[in-house]
Amino acid sequence: MSYKFLDHATDAIIEITAKDIKEAFALAAEAEINLTLDQDKVEEKGKMDFNANGKDLRYLLFSWLEEIPFLLITEGFAIKRIEFNIEENDGYTIKATAYGEPLDVQKHNFKVEIKAPTFYDMEIRTNGKVYMRFLLDL
Repeated sequence: MSYKFLDHATDAIIEITAKDIKEAFALAAEAEINLTLDQDKVEEKGKMDFNANGKDLRYLLFSWLEEIPFLLITEGFAIKRIEFNIEENDGYTIKATAYGEPLDVQKHNFKVEIKAPTFYDMEIRTNGKVYMRFLLDL
């Protein structure tokens, strides 16, 4: 489906519509990566495994949105694509593998650092399609 950036003076607000939860989380990752760098300039030269956990979908989304900038900034790993599965069992877990290469600020056109996701104004609706909105502190 799609994602779009909504106008905000200092932060990024992202709105997603998707056919299901997995597609919504994939679009959230894509939006976050493309906010940070040019994903199309990244090559698949390596991979990194990571997990996200949450007691419900909101906490899972928050954890997911924390892990991606951690890989990008702290680990210095530019992400081309992510393969993942969402498991539900006493909460939610995402087991993921990111494919990419070491971050090169110039090659990947590094744009902005994401400080953190927030729960402020976060919304997830699942009624047929999935709608998400979340704010990233830049």
